[in-house]
Amino acid sequence: MSDIVVDARGLEPPQPFEMVMEALADLGPGGRFTVLIDRMPWPLFRILDRDGYKYEHTIRDDGVVVIGITAP
Repeated sequence: MSDIVVDARGLEPPQPFEMVMEALADLGPGGRFTVLIDRMPWPLFRILDRDGYKYEHTIRDDGVVVIGITAP
């Protein structure tokens, strides 16, 4: 995983989405970052798919969703 972590836990929509979109805007080709969030961000996944980003997610035992995002 990368050193860049977007910690969006405990925030109400649309703050997590906005934080991730800002991080995506700063990401260069092949760049990667990790998102920590309290719920599955289905709208974000649709945008990542649409725009060609690669991502994987896991759910930790404490319920936090960890998403690794890589730029095309």
